[in-house]
Amino acid sequence: MNTLLANTILVFHFLFILFVVGGLPVIWVGAWLGLSFVRNIWFRITHLAAILFVVGESYLGIVCPLTIWEDRLRQLETNESFIQRWLHRIVFYDVPEGMLTMVYIMFALLVAATFILVPPNRHDPRI
Repeated sequence: MNTLLANTILVFHFLFILFVVGGLPVIWVGAWLGLSFVRNIWFRITHLAAILFVVGESYLGIVCPLTIWEDRLRQLETNESFIQRWLHRIVFYDVPEGMLTMVYIMFALLVAATFILVPPNRHDPRI
């Protein structure tokens, strides 16, 4: 049971990272292609809030709650599955924390600037 829950957390963590990192190019490409969902205010606010959460964690030196939860569940683990091993390599990397904080801040500024470059539609009746 711990393995299943730990792997579920790892996949959710990966999807969160994919949303944060992949959301920005999706917005740019979607704007270029004229896709309306990239101007949805809730999508855009959620995306900005997600990167600001990451910046806050990093700036305050807080370990992500998903990482803590997964690590606690894996204390009983002795073997890694194929998917677990590769997702860990993608999600967790070994660089100085200060460097990550600067990258996160610069990325957050880019996401915020995208609100000006590709403004969300605040008056869309479908929202």
